[in-house]
Amino acid sequence: MEVLLVIGIIIISTCLALVLPQKASAHCDTMDGPTVADGRKALETNNVNYALKWVGPEYDEELSKIFKLCVIVRKHGPDAQELADQYFLESLVRIHRTGEGVPYTGVKPSGTPIDEKIAAADKSIAVGNLSPLEGMVAGDKIAELQARFARVMALKDFDVNDVSAGREYIEAYVQFFKFAEGEEEEHGHGHAHGHAPEHHK
Repeated sequence: MEVLLVIGIIIISTCLALVLPQKASAHCDTMDGPTVADGRKALETNNVNYALKWVGPEYDEELSKIFKLCVIVRKHGPDAQELADQYFLESLVRIHRTGEGVPYTGVKPSGTPIDEKIAAADKSIAVGNLSPLEGMVAGDKIAELQARFARVMALKDFDVNDVSAGREYIEAYVQFFKFAEGEEEEHGHGHAHGHAPEHHK
């Protein structure tokens, strides 16, 4: 009975998400973005810590409860798993966005275009240097960009079960992306969070 109730809640919540206005997109609220990727890892490994680093500690209980319910529901066949996964990923992005102090407008589909600076910043982290961003950032900002990038790389290899270290990495990651984009406004969350970004308007 409890499972049926949870499934009903998930169906209603998913339907509501589909009718929310869709804005062009921040990286963190797309199906291809890093927040969703970590949400999927959490579900695949049954370890919510992959996702918790994307939300502030004040949201730990809320997200963990949703995660536990979705883990139960996804055992009831492929359709239930798909529905539960979608609900968890949407909840993760919604809570993350709430922590940033910006509106949740749904999770954008795979293939949603993102700003070229965001793509280049992501590639920089992947390759371990700033060459993908060459020519995209003004010369007088390079020193600060390098400093923020160095901090990201220094914090990158954290233990997934050390959520505090994960949040420290995300904070540095967000600050790097904001600077690369030229976005200096502060968002809430305890993180000065624009990405991870409005990862990215």
